[in-house]
Amino acid sequence: MNRILIAATLTAFAAPAMAADHMMSPMVEAMDQDVSNGIVSASKVMAPSNGWMVVHRTDAEMKPGPVVGYAPLREGETDDVAVILQEPVMSGDMLMLMVHAEDGGMKTGVFEYTLGAKEDGPIKPDGKLVMATITAK
Repeated sequence: MNRILIAATLTAFAAPAMAADHMMSPMVEAMDQDVSNGIVSASKVMAPSNGWMVVHRTDAEMKPGPVVGYAPLREGETDDVAVILQEPVMSGDMLMLMVHAEDGGMKTGVFEYTLGAKEDGPIKPDGKLVMATITAK
C-alpha cells in the first residue's frame, strides 16, 4: 500500500516539474521600436542561466554583426529587459537581441565577448541562436 502512495506522490510532483522545465525554453520577445532615447528593450526573455542580453547589428541576411549594447540577465524569466545602446542606431537599422552565456571568460560579471569569440558567447540550444530581430523606428 505504501508503494502505491509513494508512486502516486512522485507522479504528482513529476508532472509539474516537467511542465516547468518545458516553460524554461530559452527565448526573446521583442518588437520594432523607437530607439531614439538610446535604449532598446525586449518585452520578455527566458534565460537558462545568468548571462547577457546582447544587441547586435544585423541586416537582411540575418547574421549577427557588431555588438552595440548589452545588459546582464538573470536565470529564468525577465520582463522588460532594457539595453543602453553604446553607439548611435538610426531609424531603419536592424538589430538582433540575443541571449549570451556567462561562461568561458576570465571574470564573472564582466561581458568579455567579441564577435566570433567563445567567451560569454551566444547560447545555442539545438544549434539555434536564441534571439529576436527588430527594426529601429
